[in-house]
Amino acid sequence: MVIVESYGVAVVMCVVTMMCWGSWANTQKLASKEWKFQLFYWDYTIGVLLLTLLLAFTMGSIGSAGRGFLADVRQADMLNLQNAVIGGVIFNFANILLVVAIDIAGMSVAFPVGIGLALALGVIDNYRVEPDTYKAPILFLGVACVALAIIVNALAYRKLSTDKKTTMLGVVISILCGIAMGFFFGRVAGTISKDMVNPEVGKLTPYTALVFFSVGLILSNFVLNTIAMKWTVSGEKVRAMDYFTKGSPKLHCVGMLGGAIWGVGMSFSMIAGDAAGYAISYGLGQGATLVAAFWGVFIWREFKTSPQGTVKYLALMFVFYIVGLALIIGANKSVFGG
Repeated sequence: MVIVESYGVAVVMCVVTMMCWGSWANTQKLASKEWKFQLFYWDYTIGVLLLTLLLAFTMGSIGSAGRGFLADVRQADMLNLQNAVIGGVIFNFANILLVVAIDIAGMSVAFPVGIGLALALGVIDNYRVEPDTYKAPILFLGVACVALAIIVNALAYRKLSTDKKTTMLGVVISILCGIAMGFFFGRVAGTISKDMVNPEVGKLTPYTALVFFSVGLILSNFVLNTIAMKWTVSGEKVRAMDYFTKGSPKLHCVGMLGGAIWGVGMSFSMIAGDAAGYAISYGLGQGATLVAAFWGVFIWREFKTSPQGTVKYLALMFVFYIVGLALIIGANKSVFGG
């Protein structure tokens, strides 16, 4: 299988992760002009699965180092396979909440609030497991900056919306998304061998973990997205047959493209994490929040009708996020030394 050992290549892959995770939702914005987000989401999950299978049978199966995909599946411990699948289920629950929040409030609100909260919870969880790895004062100052960015973003959205119920619903769903999203990554990463050249017996390679993660994602979609189709924020309920009768080939391709873009980001993060260092990998990946907010504010113009004074809130949000991410990355002793 292909193993990334170069620090420079790994960092570039982490930057790609940041861009992919922050940009996939543009496909939802495009598709939502013609059909409901629940229908888009079926294609999204298919795109993730196809992308991870493609990588498993190419990058995950060539070369002399490590274990090939099929050989890795045959030797894998069932508990690790189950945890990868469960990680996909947890992610799917969180991500459906995210696409609902995007539908209600837009990218520039859903990502900063939801993914920002996931970042804060993930950092706290990492600190609980490995407290000696971090400089606690710097780490929690970074978390505090991210929390301030979330609050400022919510205030900006409140100034934009004239419907207080919709405002509250968009923020609440984003918060629920963040709580769930903060705990899927660690479960999947825990199934992966720490030695890629000579993988541990029973553990998984990143390629195998990603495929079973995707299986959990698409299987749980038959329950979770079916519920989402029956519960709509506005308009009529979505029928399953609409997927086949209302979707053009172009719309299906847009949804699958969105899933593939997110899948590239997830795959690169897992593959490059060991070589880049997980502090760099995690920090750069969560920079997706800034990328998504940029798309929402400057490209989709989600705040174009906002009253005077909103711009300062958005500027403060970007500043707090940038400072917070820098502090979280710098708090890891392995980055700048103990």
